[in-house]
Amino acid sequence: MDRTTPFAAIAAALRRERGRHDLSLTELARRAGIAKSTLSQLEAGTGNPSVETLWALAVALDVPFSRLVDPPTAPVHVMRAGEGIAIASEHAPFTGTLLAACPPGARRDLHVITAEPGAPREADGHIPGTVEHMLITAGRWRAGPDGGEVELGVGDYARFPGDRPHRYVALSPGCAAVLVMEYS
Repeated sequence: MDRTTPFAAIAAALRRERGRHDLSLTELARRAGIAKSTLSQLEAGTGNPSVETLWALAVALDVPFSRLVDPPTAPVHVMRAGEGIAIASEHAPFTGTLLAACPPGARRDLHVITAEPGAPREADGHIPGTVEHMLITAGRWRAGPDGGEVELGVGDYARFPGDRPHRYVALSPGCAAVLVMEYS
């Protein structure tokens, strides 16, 4: 499976959600804190979005991240290890792969994340009421809200507010975790 960003699907989702909110390119770019030209390129399917840019747009549109990146799926869906759309961080050795988006009426997304030692993945707060659930599957991490980070190892679980700034830091090579984003 191609693990590159599905530019056309992201472009269509951005146009759909911006239209649903009746926002101009200028207004959405302002709310997301990105350049209008960046948003224009993304909506044209020619931009290369980072996870930070997509999260900023999701927050500005008040939608789960998955609404911008999740392609339609069949009733039974199997994702083998190494499959899925891996979206890299712009500032840290960190990638996130959406495993399952919420069905209509539910508000939770399931991701697998990976990281290597280096710069932390600094995340802005997501939409109000977001709670993150993190289950470590490989390596050692330090994660959580600013000022409340905890160290976690394989099998450890942490729940923390995702609607305020938070970070993920790989403390050993080959870090991986399952991350559930719960939206209220």
